Amino acid sequence: MVDKHFYNAKENVTLAQIAEVTSAVLTDMAKAGETIRDIATMTSAGAEDICFFYDRKSREKAAALKAKACVTTEDLKQFVPEGVAVLVCEDPKIAFIKLNEFMYAEKKAAAGIDGSAKIAASAKIGTGCSIGANVVIGENVEIGNNCVIEPNVVIAQGCKIGNNCRIGNNASIAYSIIGNNCYIYTGARIGQDGFGFQLINGQHHRIPQLGRVIIGNDVEVGANTCIDRGALDDTVIGDGTRIDNLVQIAHNDKLGRGCIIVSQVGIAGSCTLGDYVVLGGQVGLADHLNIGSGAQVAAQSGAMRDIEAGAVVMGTPCVPFKDYMRQVSFLQKNSKK
Repeated sequence: MVDKHFYNAKENVTLAQIAEVTSAVLTDMAKAGETIRDIATMTSAGAEDICFFYDRKSREKAAALKAKACVTTEDLKQFVPEGVAVLVCEDPKIAFIKLNEFMYAEKKAAAGIDGSAKIAASAKIGTGCSIGANVVIGENVEIGNNCVIEPNVVIAQGCKIGNNCRIGNNASIAYSIIGNNCYIYTGARIGQDGFGFQLINGQHHRIPQLGRVIIGNDVEVGANTCIDRGALDDTVIGDGTRIDNLVQIAHNDKLGRGCIIVSQVGIAGSCTLGDYVVLGGQVGLADHLNIGSGAQVAAQSGAMRDIEAGAVVMGTPCVPFKDYMRQVSFLQKNSKK
Protein backbone atom coordinates (compact mmCIF):
# COMPACT_ATOMS: atom_id res chain seq x y z
CA MET A 1 0.00 0.00 0.00
CA VAL A 2 1.21 3.49 -0.84
CA ASP A 3 1.29 5.91 2.11
CA LYS A 4 -0.58 8.82 0.61
CA HIS A 5 0.61 11.26 3.26
CA PHE A 6 3.82 11.65 1.26
CA TYR A 7 2.21 12.33 -2.13
CA ASN A 8 -0.45 14.36 -3.86
CA ALA A 9 -2.59 11.33 -4.62
CA LYS A 10 -5.53 11.13 -7.01
CA GLU A 11 -8.69 9.54 -5.64
CA ASN A 12 -11.38 7.49 -7.37
CA VAL A 13 -9.46 6.77 -10.54
CA THR A 14 -11.60 4.78 -12.96
CA LEU A 15 -10.54 1.80 -15.03
CA ALA A 16 -11.33 3.84 -18.13
CA GLN A 17 -8.84 6.49 -16.99
CA ILE A 18 -6.25 3.83 -16.23
CA ALA A 19 -6.69 2.32 -19.69
CA GLU A 20 -6.10 5.73 -21.26
CA VAL A 21 -3.07 6.56 -19.12
CA THR A 22 -1.38 3.18 -19.64
CA SER A 23 -2.33 2.76 -23.33
CA ALA A 24 -4.12 -0.47 -22.36
CA VAL A 25 -7.34 -2.07 -23.54
CA LEU A 26 -9.98 -2.87 -20.91
CA THR A 27 -11.36 -6.24 -21.93
CA ASP A 28 -14.72 -5.70 -20.22
CA MET A 29 -15.99 -2.19 -20.96
CA ALA A 30 -18.90 -2.73 -18.58
CA LYS A 31 -16.37 -2.13 -15.80
CA ALA A 32 -15.03 1.13 -17.27
CA GLY A 33 -16.61 3.28 -14.56
CA GLU A 34 -15.37 1.22 -11.62
CA THR A 35 -12.72 2.89 -9.47
CA ILE A 36 -9.61 1.59 -7.73
CA ARG A 37 -8.18 2.64 -4.38
CA ASP A 38 -4.49 1.93 -4.79
CA ILE A 39 -1.68 0.26 -6.74
CA ALA A 40 -0.39 -2.90 -5.08
CA THR A 41 1.71 -5.99 -5.71
CA MET A 42 0.10 -9.17 -6.95
CA THR A 43 0.30 -10.77 -3.51
CA SER A 44 -0.94 -7.78 -1.48
CA ALA A 45 -3.61 -6.37 -3.81
CA GLY A 46 -7.07 -6.32 -2.26
CA ALA A 47 -10.56 -6.01 -3.66
CA GLU A 48 -10.19 -2.28 -4.38
CA ASP A 49 -6.65 -2.35 -5.81
CA ILE A 50 -4.93 -2.75 -9.16
CA CYS A 51 -1.79 -4.80 -9.79
CA PHE A 52 0.57 -5.59 -12.66
CA PHE A 53 1.36 -9.05 -14.06
CA TYR A 54 4.24 -9.23 -16.55
CA ASP A 55 6.24 -12.37 -15.76
CA ARG A 56 5.11 -15.89 -16.74
CA LYS A 57 6.95 -17.18 -13.66
CA SER A 58 4.26 -15.47 -11.55
CA ARG A 59 1.42 -17.64 -12.90
CA GLU A 60 0.69 -19.09 -9.45
CA LYS A 61 0.42 -15.62 -7.95
CA ALA A 62 -1.91 -14.63 -10.76
CA ALA A 63 -4.19 -17.60 -10.05
CA ALA A 64 -4.56 -16.39 -6.45
CA LEU A 65 -5.26 -12.73 -7.31
CA LYS A 66 -7.73 -10.89 -5.12
CA ALA A 67 -7.34 -7.54 -6.91
CA LYS A 68 -10.13 -5.61 -8.58
CA ALA A 69 -8.04 -5.16 -11.74
CA CYS A 70 -4.83 -6.39 -13.32
CA VAL A 71 -2.70 -4.91 -16.10
CA THR A 72 -1.05 -7.66 -18.14
CA THR A 73 -0.21 -8.80 -21.67
CA GLU A 74 -2.32 -10.56 -24.26
CA ASP A 75 -0.28 -13.70 -23.68
CA LEU A 76 -0.67 -13.70 -19.88
CA LYS A 77 -4.30 -12.63 -19.49
CA GLN A 78 -5.39 -16.28 -19.62
CA PHE A 79 -3.90 -16.78 -16.14
CA VAL A 80 -5.95 -14.01 -14.49
CA PRO A 81 -8.98 -15.37 -12.54
CA GLU A 82 -12.54 -14.57 -13.53
CA GLY A 83 -13.96 -11.54 -11.78
CA VAL A 84 -10.70 -9.58 -12.00
CA ALA A 85 -10.90 -6.78 -14.58
CA VAL A 86 -8.13 -7.20 -17.15
CA LEU A 87 -6.32 -4.39 -18.96
CA VAL A 88 -4.10 -5.59 -21.79
CA CYS A 89 -1.05 -3.66 -22.98
CA GLU A 90 2.25 -4.35 -24.70
CA ASP A 91 4.52 -3.63 -21.72
CA PRO A 92 3.04 -3.73 -18.18
CA LYS A 93 6.32 -2.43 -16.72
CA ILE A 94 6.01 0.81 -18.68
CA ALA A 95 2.31 0.94 -17.84
CA PHE A 96 3.22 0.65 -14.14
CA ILE A 97 5.48 3.70 -14.40
CA LYS A 98 2.83 5.71 -16.23
CA LEU A 99 0.13 4.92 -13.68
CA ASN A 100 2.42 5.68 -10.75
CA GLU A 101 3.25 9.08 -12.21
CA PHE A 102 -0.43 9.75 -12.87
CA MET A 103 -1.71 8.75 -9.43
CA TYR A 104 1.09 9.83 -7.09
CA ALA A 105 2.81 13.15 -7.66
CA GLU A 106 5.58 14.18 -5.28
CA LYS A 107 4.82 17.15 -3.09
CA LYS A 108 6.88 20.00 -4.47
CA ALA A 109 8.32 22.90 -2.56
CA ALA A 110 6.75 26.25 -3.36
CA ALA A 111 8.84 28.76 -5.28
CA GLY A 112 10.60 31.28 -3.08
CA ILE A 113 13.72 31.86 -0.99
CA ASP A 114 13.77 30.91 2.67
CA GLY A 115 14.79 33.76 4.94
CA SER A 116 17.69 31.78 6.42
CA ALA A 117 19.39 31.19 3.05
CA LYS A 118 22.71 32.97 2.45
CA ILE A 119 23.01 34.02 -1.19
CA ALA A 120 25.91 36.09 -2.51
CA ALA A 121 24.93 39.37 -4.15
CA SER A 122 26.65 38.34 -7.37
CA ALA A 123 24.73 35.05 -7.67
CA LYS A 124 22.04 34.77 -10.33
CA ILE A 125 18.90 32.78 -9.50
CA GLY A 126 16.39 31.95 -12.24
CA THR A 127 12.63 32.32 -12.04
CA GLY A 128 10.40 29.85 -10.23
CA CYS A 129 13.16 28.46 -7.99
CA SER A 130 12.71 27.15 -4.45
CA ILE A 131 15.66 27.85 -2.15
CA GLY A 132 15.36 26.00 1.19
CA ALA A 133 16.42 26.77 4.73
CA ASN A 134 20.10 27.37 5.48
CA VAL A 135 21.19 27.09 1.86
CA VAL A 136 24.52 28.78 1.07
CA ILE A 137 25.14 30.02 -2.49
CA GLY A 138 28.53 31.54 -3.25
CA GLU A 139 29.77 34.37 -5.45
CA ASN A 140 28.98 34.29 -9.18
CA VAL A 141 26.90 31.14 -8.97
CA GLU A 142 24.30 30.79 -11.74
CA ILE A 143 21.15 28.74 -11.20
CA GLY A 144 18.57 28.29 -13.97
CA ASN A 145 14.79 28.39 -13.86
CA ASN A 146 12.48 26.16 -11.83
CA CYS A 147 15.20 24.59 -9.70
CA VAL A 148 14.66 23.17 -6.22
CA ILE A 149 17.57 23.67 -3.83
CA GLU A 150 16.70 21.77 -0.65
CA PRO A 151 17.74 22.75 2.90
CA ASN A 152 21.40 22.91 3.93
CA VAL A 153 22.80 22.71 0.40
CA VAL A 154 26.11 24.47 -0.26
CA ILE A 155 26.89 25.66 -3.79
CA ALA A 156 30.39 27.12 -3.97
CA GLN A 157 31.53 30.12 -5.98
CA GLY A 158 31.38 30.04 -9.76
CA CYS A 159 29.23 26.93 -10.15
CA LYS A 160 26.57 26.83 -12.87
CA ILE A 161 23.36 24.78 -12.66
CA GLY A 162 20.85 24.54 -15.52
CA ASN A 163 17.05 24.59 -15.58
CA ASN A 164 14.68 22.22 -13.77
CA CYS A 165 17.33 20.75 -11.48
CA ARG A 166 16.88 19.43 -7.97
CA ILE A 167 19.68 19.46 -5.41
CA GLY A 168 18.87 17.26 -2.41
CA ASN A 169 19.32 18.41 1.15
CA ASN A 170 22.82 18.54 2.60
CA ALA A 171 24.50 18.12 -0.79
CA SER A 172 27.55 20.20 -1.67
CA ILE A 173 28.66 21.34 -5.10
CA ALA A 174 31.95 23.02 -6.01
CA TYR A 175 34.00 23.61 -9.19
CA SER A 176 31.10 22.22 -11.22
CA ILE A 177 28.90 22.91 -14.23
CA ILE A 178 25.62 20.98 -14.26
CA GLY A 179 23.17 20.78 -17.16
CA ASN A 180 19.37 20.80 -17.29
CA ASN A 181 16.92 18.37 -15.66
CA CYS A 182 19.45 16.88 -13.24
CA TYR A 183 18.79 15.46 -9.80
CA ILE A 184 21.62 15.47 -7.27
CA TYR A 185 20.40 13.42 -4.31
CA THR A 186 20.79 14.00 -0.59
CA GLY A 187 24.32 14.27 0.73
CA ALA A 188 26.13 13.98 -2.60
CA ARG A 189 29.55 15.63 -2.84
CA ILE A 190 30.30 17.03 -6.27
CA GLY A 191 33.58 18.68 -7.18
CA GLN A 192 35.74 17.90 -4.17
CA ASP A 193 39.52 17.38 -4.48
CA GLY A 194 40.69 14.33 -6.38
CA PHE A 195 42.83 11.93 -4.37
CA GLY A 196 46.25 13.04 -5.59
CA PHE A 197 49.46 13.13 -3.55
CA GLN A 198 53.19 13.11 -4.31
CA LEU A 199 55.72 11.67 -1.86
CA ILE A 200 58.39 14.34 -1.19
CA ASN A 201 61.04 13.82 1.49
CA GLY A 202 58.93 11.19 3.21
CA GLN A 203 55.74 13.24 3.26
CA HIS A 204 52.62 13.03 1.11
CA HIS A 205 52.08 16.43 -0.52
CA ARG A 206 48.71 17.28 -1.97
CA ILE A 207 48.70 17.75 -5.75
CA PRO A 208 46.50 20.75 -6.69
CA GLN A 209 43.31 19.67 -8.42
CA LEU A 210 42.60 22.38 -11.00
CA GLY A 211 39.90 20.76 -13.15
CA ARG A 212 36.12 20.79 -12.90
CA VAL A 213 33.18 18.41 -12.82
CA ILE A 214 31.01 18.69 -15.93
CA ILE A 215 27.61 16.98 -15.64
CA GLY A 216 25.40 16.78 -18.74
CA ASN A 217 21.62 16.93 -19.06
CA ASP A 218 19.16 14.51 -17.45
CA VAL A 219 21.68 13.01 -15.02
CA GLU A 220 20.89 11.56 -11.59
CA VAL A 221 23.54 11.29 -8.89
CA GLY A 222 22.60 9.15 -5.88
CA ALA A 223 22.72 9.91 -2.17
CA ASN A 224 26.18 10.21 -0.59
CA THR A 225 27.91 9.68 -3.92
CA CYS A 226 31.19 11.53 -4.51
CA ILE A 227 32.40 12.84 -7.88
CA ASP A 228 35.86 14.42 -7.66
CA ARG A 229 36.97 17.26 -9.88
CA GLY A 230 39.80 16.74 -12.33
CA ALA A 231 43.46 17.38 -11.68
CA LEU A 232 43.86 19.30 -14.97
CA ASP A 233 41.30 17.74 -17.30
CA ASP A 234 37.65 17.78 -16.26
CA THR A 235 35.70 14.91 -14.76
CA VAL A 236 32.77 14.41 -17.15
CA ILE A 237 29.40 12.68 -16.67
CA GLY A 238 27.48 12.19 -19.93
CA ASP A 239 23.83 12.94 -20.66
CA GLY A 240 21.25 10.55 -19.27
CA THR A 241 23.61 8.74 -16.91
CA ARG A 242 22.22 7.25 -13.70
CA ILE A 243 24.52 6.93 -10.68
CA ASP A 244 23.33 5.07 -7.59
CA ASN A 245 24.05 5.82 -3.92
CA LEU A 246 27.51 5.50 -2.36
CA VAL A 247 29.52 5.59 -5.58
CA GLN A 248 33.04 7.02 -5.89
CA ILE A 249 34.05 8.59 -9.22
CA ALA A 250 37.61 9.84 -9.17
CA HIS A 251 39.38 12.75 -10.84
CA ASN A 252 39.54 12.95 -14.65
CA ASP A 253 37.05 10.12 -15.22
CA LYS A 254 34.93 10.41 -18.37
CA LEU A 255 31.53 8.69 -18.46
CA GLY A 256 29.57 8.55 -21.71
CA ARG A 257 25.85 8.84 -22.31
CA GLY A 258 23.29 6.67 -20.56
CA CYS A 259 25.65 4.80 -18.24
CA ILE A 260 24.28 2.89 -15.24
CA ILE A 261 26.57 2.89 -12.19
CA VAL A 262 25.19 0.81 -9.30
CA SER A 263 25.79 1.31 -5.58
CA GLN A 264 29.28 1.07 -4.05
CA VAL A 265 31.12 1.16 -7.36
CA GLY A 266 34.59 2.66 -7.18
CA ILE A 267 36.13 4.11 -10.35
CA ALA A 268 39.79 5.07 -10.04
CA GLY A 269 41.20 8.11 -11.76
CA SER A 270 41.41 8.81 -15.50
CA CYS A 271 39.06 6.02 -16.62
CA THR A 272 37.00 6.46 -19.78
CA LEU A 273 33.62 4.77 -20.14
CA GLY A 274 31.76 4.70 -23.44
CA ASP A 275 28.00 5.08 -23.85
CA TYR A 276 25.53 2.84 -21.98
CA VAL A 277 28.12 1.05 -19.89
CA VAL A 278 26.67 -0.86 -16.92
CA LEU A 279 28.71 -1.38 -13.74
CA GLY A 280 27.03 -3.67 -11.19
CA GLY A 281 27.18 -3.14 -7.45
CA GLN A 282 30.63 -2.99 -5.83
CA VAL A 283 32.54 -3.10 -9.12
CA GLY A 284 36.04 -1.69 -8.91
CA LEU A 285 37.97 -0.21 -11.84
CA ALA A 286 41.72 0.34 -11.76
CA ASP A 287 42.98 3.68 -13.03
CA HIS A 288 43.42 4.70 -16.70
CA LEU A 289 41.09 2.01 -18.08
CA ASN A 290 38.96 2.25 -21.23
CA ILE A 291 35.56 0.55 -21.00
CA GLY A 292 33.88 0.26 -24.39
CA SER A 293 30.31 1.32 -25.13
CA GLY A 294 27.67 -1.18 -24.09
CA ALA A 295 30.01 -3.19 -21.86
CA GLN A 296 28.52 -4.78 -18.74
CA VAL A 297 30.55 -5.58 -15.64
CA ALA A 298 28.84 -7.91 -13.15
CA ALA A 299 28.55 -7.09 -9.44
CA GLN A 300 31.67 -7.36 -7.25
CA SER A 301 33.97 -7.67 -10.26
CA GLY A 302 37.37 -6.03 -10.45
CA ALA A 303 38.71 -4.69 -13.75
CA MET A 304 42.46 -4.27 -14.20
CA ARG A 305 42.54 -4.12 -18.02
CA ASP A 306 40.54 -2.39 -20.75
CA ILE A 307 37.17 -3.93 -21.64
CA GLU A 308 36.01 -4.00 -25.24
CA ALA A 309 32.68 -2.60 -26.38
CA GLY A 310 29.69 -4.86 -25.76
CA ALA A 311 31.58 -7.31 -23.57
CA VAL A 312 29.89 -8.94 -20.56
CA VAL A 313 32.50 -9.70 -17.89
CA MET A 314 32.60 -11.00 -14.34
CA GLY A 315 35.08 -11.89 -11.59
CA THR A 316 38.32 -10.48 -10.19
CA PRO A 317 40.26 -10.01 -12.35
CA CYS A 318 37.22 -9.93 -14.62
CA VAL A 319 36.97 -12.23 -17.63
CA PRO A 320 34.21 -12.88 -20.18
CA PHE A 321 31.10 -14.20 -18.44
CA LYS A 322 31.25 -17.67 -20.04
CA ASP A 323 34.90 -18.05 -19.03
CA TYR A 324 34.03 -17.09 -15.47
CA MET A 325 31.29 -19.73 -15.31
CA ARG A 326 33.74 -22.35 -16.61
CA GLN A 327 36.18 -21.37 -13.84
CA VAL A 328 33.45 -21.75 -11.23
CA SER A 329 32.40 -25.11 -12.64
CA PHE A 330 36.02 -26.34 -12.66
CA LEU A 331 36.58 -25.32 -9.04
CA GLN A 332 33.33 -26.90 -7.89
CA LYS A 333 34.15 -30.21 -9.56
CA ASN A 334 37.74 -30.38 -8.39
CA SER A 335 37.12 -29.19 -4.84
CA LYS A 336 35.05 -32.34 -4.23
CA LYS A 337 37.90 -34.74 -5.04
